[in-house]
Amino acid sequence: MCALRVVESEPGQSRYAALAAAMRARIVAGEWPPGCAIPAEQTLASEHGVALGTMRRALDLLAEQGLVERIHGRGTFVRQGLGGAPMLRFFRFGASGPDAPKSRILARERVAAPAEIARALACGPGEQALRLKRLRSVGGQPALHEEIWLPLPLFSALAEGDPGGWGDLLYPVFAERCGVHVHRAVDTIGFGSLGVAPARALRLPAGHPCARVQRQAFDLAGRCVEWRTTLGDANAFHYTVSIT
Repeated sequence: MCALRVVESEPGQSRYAALAAAMRARIVAGEWPPGCAIPAEQTLASEHGVALGTMRRALDLLAEQGLVERIHGRGTFVRQGLGGAPMLRFFRFGASGPDAPKSRILARERVAAPAEIARALACGPGEQALRLKRLRSVGGQPALHEEIWLPLPLFSALAEGDPGGWGDLLYPVFAERCGVHVHRAVDTIGFGSLGVAPARALRLPAGHPCARVQRQAFDLAGRCVEWRTTLGDANAFHYTVSIT
């Protein structure tokens, strides 16, 4: 029989909010990994010594925070996180036929990150991060140029070996090889012009107008685990928002 887990509330904090925070800590610690079904409500209520209604409110709060999903008739599951959150949704490159977008790592190196990126990734002064340069193609034509910064040693497993076997999506690789699950991402869109190297990779002239998508991705604990800059032809930029 499991020992009773006592949850103490902070001043001004509701009982169910304190309970949700305690369960969040268990998820972040890996007790229930992404995709895993958590124990039944009654089991959890008994384990924590709370009423079933209090446990349900705690689970509802975790669902509102996007940490779990409740599936009728099946139970409550830790959310899988983002599988790819495709950047291509911001662009339209014409009909690509049945071909899925392809990715290729152009360069990989350990290097000290610029100050803004280092702060976001919680890198100490002078600490190295892993920088990837990646080209994404649609229908055999280059479409997006990406520079991706990842904190070390969290992503040390990606610093060695052949990246040719990573596949076309990075987030499943993060999960499988580094145990890092991307829970959410924030994309900021802007515009500029292509530098020499990205222009060459995209087969466009240097200085050509580009759309720039700046992403920060976060894990279950709320840590920033990726800083990504994606560049694409501004003439191909296409984004639709429905307002109701």
